[in-house]
Amino acid sequence: MTNTFNVSVIGAGIISHTYLDNIRRSPDLKLRYICSKSGVTAQKQAAIWGGKPASLAEILADTATDIVVNLAPPSTHYEIGAAILRAGKHLYSEKPFATSLEAAKELVAMAAAKDLKIGCAPDTFLGPAHQAARRALDSGVIGRIVGGAVAVQNRGVESWHPNPAAFYQPGGGPLLDLGPYYITNLVHLLGPVVEVCGFATQPAKTRGYLDAMSRAASLDVLVPTTFNGALIFENGANVGLSASWDVWNHRRLPIELYGEKGTLVTADPNFFVGGVEISETGGQWKPYEGHVPLPKPTLDANVVRKALKLIAAGIDPMSGKPLGSTDKPLLGDLRGLGVIDLAASIREQRAPRASGDLALHILEVLLAFEEASRERRTIAIRSTATRPPTFVSA
Repeated sequence: MTNTFNVSVIGAGIISHTYLDNIRRSPDLKLRYICSKSGVTAQKQAAIWGGKPASLAEILADTATDIVVNLAPPSTHYEIGAAILRAGKHLYSEKPFATSLEAAKELVAMAAAKDLKIGCAPDTFLGPAHQAARRALDSGVIGRIVGGAVAVQNRGVESWHPNPAAFYQPGGGPLLDLGPYYITNLVHLLGPVVEVCGFATQPAKTRGYLDAMSRAASLDVLVPTTFNGALIFENGANVGLSASWDVWNHRRLPIELYGEKGTLVTADPNFFVGGVEISETGGQWKPYEGHVPLPKPTLDANVVRKALKLIAAGIDPMSGKPLGSTDKPLLGDLRGLGVIDLAASIREQRAPRASGDLALHILEVLLAFEEASRERRTIAIRSTATRPPTFVSA
């Protein structure tokens, strides 16, 4: 079996920069085609990162493409993902790979019937900080995990995003937008979820923000923006979850896990790197394997908007060099590790770590948590998932 896999990418928006950057860095992957709706952004991305612009039909018909990465808008993930599988190609999708549980099950069944593999973001749990946390738990240093606390809290995407309205429509909100990073990491650390409960509130019907031209604008809020509840895991752990876009500031850590012999705190699952610390039997906090906490990334509107404008203009905001010329991953983002592992799973004839089965379980947990919070009740989770094997980045 080949050691190099041809990869084509559908979707050439801002997130594609990091994927294309990391695809071109991997000796296991070769960028073949890039597709965008108009074709214009695909041409721009190909000029920076390599590959050639192509239409969706051309990619689906291309017998040399092994893996297709789907970065199109979420509402189209199922439709495009199904077309990719029908064309006999392995699929890697940005989250979510479907917006309903029924559609997700259909994609997983289709892939199995065709002996194809599905990978799905988020893949941040493959980053070094989260793998260190996994090793710490597997070593038993803090014993059996009995509980935990997760905080997904900020002022909302309008604090940095110039076009935030879609995030406040059905299918959006802090739980479905950010929750996949946190729940995926928890399942990676603890195993599958068996039950959820929660409460949801919507403090405001409209929200103000600054648009792309820094003009005052407002948007309608059609979804809850604060969730509080709990996840019960198969191993018995009882983990509280708070997800809110109604918080100006706070001092809560992204993830704390409480064991019978101590406590572990780990990095924000939005990112691949960060700190991992352990307190054994109430003792002093100590970095685990040298993973010292990094400064909290800022979501200051001016900083983020400036960075996005520079990236859109083809400039690396960290180095000031043209994109494609730097030796470091764009903004330190390792997004695309899941694509690399998907390629390895094809070669090694095993399940990918960020698999379709894992993504389906995460989607069910999130949808159930949303429903339980809306109806203020508990819901049992029917699907399950295996903890992904540990990962070492090359």
